[in-house]
Amino acid sequence: MTYNQAKVELVTEDIGDGSGGKNLYMKGICIQGDKRNANERVYPVREITRAVDTITEQIKNGLSVLGEVDHPDDLKINLDRVSHCMEGMWMNGADGYGKLRILPTPMGQLVKTMLDAGVKLGVSSRGSGNVNDANGHVSDFEIVTVDVVAQPSAPNAYPTAIYESLMNMKYGHKVFEIAKEVGQDNKVQRYLKEEVKRLIKELKI
Repeated sequence: MTYNQAKVELVTEDIGDGSGGKNLYMKGICIQGDKRNANERVYPVREITRAVDTITEQIKNGLSVLGEVDHPDDLKINLDRVSHCMEGMWMNGADGYGKLRILPTPMGQLVKTMLDAGVKLGVSSRGSGNVNDANGHVSDFEIVTVDVVAQPSAPNAYPTAIYESLMNMKYGHKVFEIAKEVGQDNKVQRYLKEEVKRLIKELKI
């Protein structure tokens, strides 16, 4: 999921209990079909459509599809990091859209505070599937949830996301320390550059 897909619309609606309170929602593109993303993956529209239909059915059947602030390293929902609940998903052309209701949890309050302060946030789907190593196409795709993510204002913000993902990987700290020790050794720099490029393709950002 690339960050320029993560533009969202903010919506407030009356709670409906006569209290005058309002719910805050985020709406936007969660995933794009038939486009190669930053991870060199392509999600065919038919795969996205099936995944969106499945999660829509879950919501209609009363399942609470909860989401977090930022993508964790796995597919598990961490209740202490939940910030919102999915209200719905739908297709618009090749894109899968979602509507999220911000919850009054600690992380939900964090999201609301950032939005109130003018911070640009986005939404991005989290799911599983099989990746074809030859062409990067994803099959058997399933959406677990949609998370709130940061939206960098410029391409220069990408290294931060890469750094955070790198630090969460098993050998991420070791790679980072090696990078710091490379110094001015051009030969080692070239080797490291190729290894890091290969590593980045495996990062979930």
